[in-house]
Amino acid sequence: MSDLLKLISYPLSFIMIGYGAMTILGGHITPGGGFQGGAIMAAGAILCILAYGLKDNPFNLSHERMSLIESCGALVYVLLGLCGLLYGGSFLYNVGTNIYGLVPAGLSAMFNYPDALNAGIIPYLNIVIGLKVFIGLTTLVILFYGVTKYQEDYVDDEEID
Repeated sequence: MSDLLKLISYPLSFIMIGYGAMTILGGHITPGGGFQGGAIMAAGAILCILAYGLKDNPFNLSHERMSLIESCGALVYVLLGLCGLLYGGSFLYNVGTNIYGLVPAGLSAMFNYPDALNAGIIPYLNIVIGLKVFIGLTTLVILFYGVTKYQEDYVDDEEID
């Protein structure tokens, strides 16, 4: 790719990742949330992958790092769901708002904030889902990019009878 494209794509990808993080963190009071913010963040990382390639990518998205982030996201999602199941009676019960008064006061205080826009565990779920979507979409593009980059290695020119 050209040097101008590389010069523009790197700062633009940070702007996109920041906008995606803002969408995730404001998802409980605005339209958007985890999926939309994760897709915006993935678009920023994909821009750098397309401009720099897989080997020279400035984000250094290794398989181990991506697997660790996605696994932590899934684990926290399940733990938040089990917290709601144990204390609220249903999976992903919003422990922080405690609508039905089922949650002990100590646990409810952990997720409760003294503002009018209290959302309980919803912001945490948005963060976890955003991380999973970010890594999932980026992984798909890395796989597609790797296959199309080395497609001639997989194409068989012999005719099948």
